[in-house]
Amino acid sequence: MTPEPSELQELVRTLHQQAAPWLPAGLGSRLDWGPQVSPGSAVVSCQKLNQILEHSPGDFTVRVQAGTPLVELQETLAHHRQWLAVDSPWGQPSQGSVGGLVARGLAGGFRQRYLGIRDQVIGISLLRADGTAAKAGGQVVKNVAGYDLMRLLAGSWGSLALITEINLRTLPIPPERRGLWITGELDGLATLSQWLLASSLSPERVDWQRQGPGPWGLLISLASISSPTLAEQISCLQAKAAGVGLGAEELERDALAAREAQARGPTPSDSLANPTDPTNPAWLLRLGVKPNGCAELLKELSRPNLEALGAVISAGSGLGYAWASAADLPNYKAEALRRLCHQLGGYLSVLKQPAACDLPAWLDAPSRPMVEAIKRQFDPKQQLARGRLPGVQPTPAL
Repeated sequence: MTPEPSELQELVRTLHQQAAPWLPAGLGSRLDWGPQVSPGSAVVSCQKLNQILEHSPGDFTVRVQAGTPLVELQETLAHHRQWLAVDSPWGQPSQGSVGGLVARGLAGGFRQRYLGIRDQVIGISLLRADGTAAKAGGQVVKNVAGYDLMRLLAGSWGSLALITEINLRTLPIPPERRGLWITGELDGLATLSQWLLASSLSPERVDWQRQGPGPWGLLISLASISSPTLAEQISCLQAKAAGVGLGAEELERDALAAREAQARGPTPSDSLANPTDPTNPAWLLRLGVKPNGCAELLKELSRPNLEALGAVISAGSGLGYAWASAADLPNYKAEALRRLCHQLGGYLSVLKQPAACDLPAWLDAPSRPMVEAIKRQFDPKQQLARGRLPGVQPTPAL
């Protein structure tokens, strides 16, 4: 269902009266991620809520409807030399909406310097399951009115409400931006990473990357208003890398952007990126460990039984993605990787998996009782995104 903005609230009220299950959606480009929803659930898309409502360049804020494509928002902001400091979602960036990005709480390597998407949200408008409209936050960065529903809805997977509008803070586009691609032995890379994260430098991102079989590399992105300052930081990192036996390839802005794009998974020509190809179904895993557990995770991913996985993991947060074909990642290996992540104080969520596999998308969180209590308050009839409540292990389909 893709209702007109004027029809949306009445549609939600009708679904509530019918006690019908339904799934909030942005552009519907990633509906196959995560656990299956209850059979017969209607999909209510915000595709027609796609307007940039207000941009205040002087205040560095923007108000958009939830179905606005992230790419279009970034292009509009770029005309004013501003941007929303978040990564495009994994997969094809042109297909993701701002509301979908917030609802899934996605965050990439830019959170090293700019924090995650939920930290960019300063206000939000929503429709509850019964059609009641509500707002939280405001239109200015320092607004503190109301409850912090922004953080509650970020990462809720549409299980609490339908996001309709979002107020976001923007940042100036850095005049100077360059990077380094560091390669070498894993121990040396880990040493450099630990030094960098503890140093006075403030990189935009420090990402471990590997595109399938092969060695790991470390992608470092730096930004500044001063070209000499940036050159000095690059020289410092190159000297430090050489001191531990690593190679350091300097990346200009375009080369850096190309390397960052590889962190969003296979290219469109790769069969892994084609969800309609039944001969090569893909795994997509979202994982996280404590930052001090990254080295052990990387060593495990470097073993012969897991070396075919592509992966990108933020060194500062321990969050990232891994992907593989069905042939390269049997079910039991994915289960073993999940156990390792839990041993390292983290988690593993299954966003996509082959049809023959049946791993739960996520497991019960320690906060499950609180999550379920919040769900009952927001959605007493349990209509929204049945089977997709983060922190509550989905019930196997019958």
